Amino acid sequence: MESISVLTVGSDQLFMQRVKKLLISEGYQAVGVSCLTGLQDKIRKMQPDLVILQVEHHETNLDLNAIHLVRGQDPWLPVVVVMKKISASHVLAVMRAGANDCLSYPCEEDELHESILRCLSSPFKNSQGHDTGMPLQHMVGNSRRITELKAYLKKVAASDSTLLITGETGTGKELAAAFVHQHSRRATKAFVCINCAALPHSLTESELFGFDKGAFTGAVEAKKGKFEQADGGTLFLDEIGDMSLSAQTKILRTIENKETYRLGGVQRIPLDIRVIAATNQDLGNLIKKGLFRDDLFYRLGVAQVVIPPLRERKEDLGLLIDYYINRANSRYRRDIRGFTRQAKEILFAYHWPGNVRELKNLIEAAFINLPCHPVAYMDLPELFISRLKSTRTLPSNERDRLLAALYATNWNKSKAAHKLRWSRMTLYRKMAKYNIANP
Repeated sequence: MESISVLTVGSDQLFMQRVKKLLISEGYQAVGVSCLTGLQDKIRKMQPDLVILQVEHHETNLDLNAIHLVRGQDPWLPVVVVMKKISASHVLAVMRAGANDCLSYPCEEDELHESILRCLSSPFKNSQGHDTGMPLQHMVGNSRRITELKAYLKKVAASDSTLLITGETGTGKELAAAFVHQHSRRATKAFVCINCAALPHSLTESELFGFDKGAFTGAVEAKKGKFEQADGGTLFLDEIGDMSLSAQTKILRTIENKETYRLGGVQRIPLDIRVIAATNQDLGNLIKKGLFRDDLFYRLGVAQVVIPPLRERKEDLGLLIDYYINRANSRYRRDIRGFTRQAKEILFAYHWPGNVRELKNLIEAAFINLPCHPVAYMDLPELFISRLKSTRTLPSNERDRLLAALYATNWNKSKAAHKLRWSRMTLYRKMAKYNIANP
């Protein structure tokens, strides 16, 4: 086994020393820190595979600062919380704060080892079943919209029902599907994706259901289809609204009968799969036009979820920016510390029609210039700057103006209130009104 690096964080040195001893006995590289000062810099420099946090228990509350610091630096880093006292309410609190698992100390070596493997397992797989190396424990964001979304997706994951995901382009529908897979009983099996819109009509059936040797000219050997490749795991049908009616009929029959046949084959192939579909189209409108089967719609939509556009969850913009900047820093071997105040205000004023994908591409494009300072307005791509000039330079509503001021002042309430020409009490009332909490 390759050596896995684990960072342990806790103020009770005897307590954390025992945890570290358990880690070393299992073959992990373990580095410990005793305080939260400089924790984010430590994570950025060390780039551990996993963090184990000691969370202090007080009579009335839990100290969750360590979890928030880790999530602020790396939203994807697996986090295991260890506590001396634990209850159902404690577990719920730390999981909501962003932990992947919660253990009670003293814990058995096997229990700790299994928790680490569980947090590091089930990598994201593409349509060929190859590991993309992208961990999926978390969807970036802690706004009310995204928190409720993640809670619902976890319930869906436990039910093993079909799921229909809708939302605008670039909102993260595939990530939501992978999130459900990761939290399901199928997490150790394949997560197979197929872009229905990119499938040539003539190849749709062979791609989905496979073919036997000799089924047609050029079929020199048998090939498994995507349904068969996903057996035991999850099949994600992206852009299902672009499927032809004939393909929809065959997909419906396969889902209903839980079996498939390869082209040119007579052998029944039983299937144990979960199907998740996604689209950015209005399927109800397509049904009225006769372009989508209503029975397939009802079969896929046992559970349904809408991914909110980025403009409706701008509280998450700071976390998303930090995440993509950290990725770009790693890729380009830079150490850029975010955006300038002016650039922050501009990003919050923008409407983000391309959603999270547009933000990701924007940050990557800005890094092509390899700035050696916080990313400024002039470091942004020319195409993006030209789009900004054609839109308003200030947020169009009160909620966005409030978020822009908070983000531009690094969530300093006094400075944000002064910027908005409000009193601090007015600012607090507005934050409560719009359900805005510190990230």
